[in-house]
Amino acid sequence: MKPRTASPRRKPWSLRRQLLLGILLPVMLFIGFNTWSQHQQTLASLHTAYDRTLLASAKSISEQLDVQGFDEAAKLRAIVPYSALEIFEADNQSRMYYRVSAMSGALISGFAELPMWHGRIPQRPPYAALVDFYDDEFRGLPVRVAVLLQPVSSAHGRGMAVIQVAETLELRETLALQILRNTLARQALLLAAIALIVVAAVQRSTQPVRQLSADLRARPQGDLNPLSAPAAPSEIQPLLEATNQHMQRLRQLLSDQKRFVRDASHQLRTPLAVLKAQLQSAQRGDLPPQQAFEEIGSTVERAARLANQMLALAKVEQLRQEGSVQSAPAALNALDDIVRDIAIELSPLIGERGMDFSISTDPCLVPAHEWMLRELARNLLHNAIRHTPRGGRLHIGVHRAGSQALLSIQDSGPGIDGELAQRLFQPFSAGNERSGSGLGLAICQEIVQALGGSIELRNLHEQGQICGLDAQVILPLPSAHGGAHDQPS
Repeated sequence: MKPRTASPRRKPWSLRRQLLLGILLPVMLFIGFNTWSQHQQTLASLHTAYDRTLLASAKSISEQLDVQGFDEAAKLRAIVPYSALEIFEADNQSRMYYRVSAMSGALISGFAELPMWHGRIPQRPPYAALVDFYDDEFRGLPVRVAVLLQPVSSAHGRGMAVIQVAETLELRETLALQILRNTLARQALLLAAIALIVVAAVQRSTQPVRQLSADLRARPQGDLNPLSAPAAPSEIQPLLEATNQHMQRLRQLLSDQKRFVRDASHQLRTPLAVLKAQLQSAQRGDLPPQQAFEEIGSTVERAARLANQMLALAKVEQLRQEGSVQSAPAALNALDDIVRDIAIELSPLIGERGMDFSISTDPCLVPAHEWMLRELARNLLHNAIRHTPRGGRLHIGVHRAGSQALLSIQDSGPGIDGELAQRLFQPFSAGNERSGSGLGLAICQEIVQALGGSIELRNLHEQGQICGLDAQVILPLPSAHGGAHDQPS
């Protein structure tokens, strides 16, 4: 079996072609219907005009009739020279025939093969006479026939004659065809004029778009400055605004990536240089092997923690840039259970430092990815453990505050000053360069902002002195009308 090949994608139609088809096709249909309608009206008008000629011919014949006898006994006579009809034949394009009969159908004069009329006079004839018009065929040609019921009277009698005058349709059809041709010629000129106007209008209207395309092609690689096309149509302006917003996001994304790569390379350079120096020192035997291994292990641990935090920060930024955090509803996760799990995970560190540890939680279901909540709790708790002195106090609280969840981690560390509190949320800004990488709080802030919450560091005071630090995180809870309900876990 031969593999199926994908059919080539059709090139989308240009705006010019779409407008031409969208305008000319309905116009052509309208013109076609209008031309057909005018042709029918023309035929009707020609019939009306030439039917008058047929009626005049019939009346001219009626003047040549004589009668002997009365009513049923009446005998009609007709002396109609054919030259009497020649005055009604136009340009020899049509031929006229006649038949004069009695009411009984008996031929009096004219062409006997012309079929006898057997119709009825309309209740309201078009003229002030007993006349009827109909279409028939004579000698293999279509004809138009006028029938006149003409009373004939004289001093010697009274009777009724049936006068039929038939005319071939060459002249009528020729005139109708000529009018149709003239109409089609004018309509073709109208279509051509409309097409030219549409092409010119589209060409002029799309000039700003073509100029914008040329400017984009001429831009150097990496140029994400906003597009400017004040002469573009108003329908294009929303597209330009959306494009500029997208380019702004791309510019911000590239800026964040450059900053992250710059800061990461700067931060990783130090532990790697320290590690290299420690290896060289160990190779020279400057330190006892056990001490050298401990220092190398400490440096490797710090570099690994720094790498993991940088990866976590990059992941949060990626989720926020993609909009997957807020655009798609995340599953509800119990913040209180996650905080307790993290506290159990870090309990060896708490026990090693002999801290006075306490925790109190309320059931709180938060619409967030579990990974984000765990990373948030782990960084805040690890940061509090690192800055709390041995035997110090450490308290964790998870509580509800209306439609919000409040996570509070209070330690008995040295606290921070106001300027440092703001700078600590920036990547690679650590209060103690030797004990931290400066990424923990930056990760926390990225996570909280992605979840639509807020984070704040506040010093705790006792008797006018700083006695610790309180890291407070506020996260929104699901609304009642959104279909999610908090339940105790």
